[in-house]
Amino acid sequence: MNPRPPPYVETYYTASTQLLPAAPPLQGSVRTDICVVGGGIAGCSAALALAERGYRVVLLEAARLGWGASGRSGGQVLYGTALDQADLVQLIGADEARKIWDISLAGVALLKQRLQRHHIACDWVDGQMLTAIKPRQWQQLQRWHDELAQRYGYGSTRLIHRAQLGSLLATERYVGALYDANSGHLHPLRYTLGLARAAAEAGVSIHEASRALRFSNSAGKLQVHTDEGTVQCAQLVLAGNAWLGRTAPPLQRKLMSVASYVIATEPLGAPRAQQLIANNAAVCDTNWILDYFRRSADHRLLFGGRVSYSGLDARAVAPATRRRLLRVFPQLSDTRVDYAWGCLLDITLNRAPHFGLLAPNVYFLQGFSGHGIALAGIAGELVAEAIAGTAERFDVFARIPHRAFPGGMWLRRPALALAMLWYRLRDVL
Repeated sequence: MNPRPPPYVETYYTASTQLLPAAPPLQGSVRTDICVVGGGIAGCSAALALAERGYRVVLLEAARLGWGASGRSGGQVLYGTALDQADLVQLIGADEARKIWDISLAGVALLKQRLQRHHIACDWVDGQMLTAIKPRQWQQLQRWHDELAQRYGYGSTRLIHRAQLGSLLATERYVGALYDANSGHLHPLRYTLGLARAAAEAGVSIHEASRALRFSNSAGKLQVHTDEGTVQCAQLVLAGNAWLGRTAPPLQRKLMSVASYVIATEPLGAPRAQQLIANNAAVCDTNWILDYFRRSADHRLLFGGRVSYSGLDARAVAPATRRRLLRVFPQLSDTRVDYAWGCLLDITLNRAPHFGLLAPNVYFLQGFSGHGIALAGIAGELVAEAIAGTAERFDVFARIPHRAFPGGMWLRRPALALAMLWYRLRDVL
């Protein structure tokens, strides 16, 4: 009897998407060139890029395609990484940091190309704003704008002073913003499923309800085991991120799964939604524990924020996140919340992405730290390049140093919580 895949978590995204038919679970033994574990953006991107290069690819997804953070996120498509570029320079040097910056821009460009090439309808909208709550943050945005232009030759941003910002955002919370015309936002579940559809059309064999329990690697021959089947392959790509679990314990020690929460209001109607965000940009503040929000295609406000270190707490999602929303838009106090959900993010200790190899034929992609829509897409392309024999861009990321979280889970969560407390205090000051 075939196992049934777990249902999607109810979100605004699942309610507004024509879901793909469930792919059959893996049963029996199959042979292929490459096995990809994980049906989110990174895994689907890697599978697509590998199939386009002529490889036979099997993709294993434990639940449904886009079931994790890839299909539940805030949908903001951004340059860079979750680690500030200046901190990245300190960590790996200016030359290496510049390469990562350039690759991140290539990730945004690749996403846009794939939307066109594969006819992925996912409500793409140009524009994103980083907002400052404190004068100190506004000064940091001004310095970053100058650095982008002078050091990186990036001319897509412009500063928006408080007097101008009032005509774009119907809130008094922010003292200024940095607008980027190259970034944007989209419907993340539709985008992820669009990548999966493109991968299947390119010849990828997709299996849902097929958790990779373990793998063995002997004399360069890999076997990946699920409940009811085995994949025999020459190369393996692990892209399960926060949900990889015990499949690869050395990787899990480098991650902390942190829950973030999103709500979707009732439809506000076009005039009211346009009044809130006149330019329809995605918005994110510059606090460490940040708020992020945007308009949906059907004129709702999608608002995310809060974090939890003890797993997802569905009961607290709507009221707590709504309180954060009302700090920004108190005029929405009469507005109903129609959907509320959470997702687990794969956070590294330094917030830099974590790519590399566990063995010469076992690659991994993880640690996007809430900054993964564009970066996870290009990560799949990089791992395909590396497998095909051109590893220069992949190796830039593999050289980023990463430390494990201390001790077991009972030490990990307090360690991260103490770090978050420090940054909360920094946000307030």
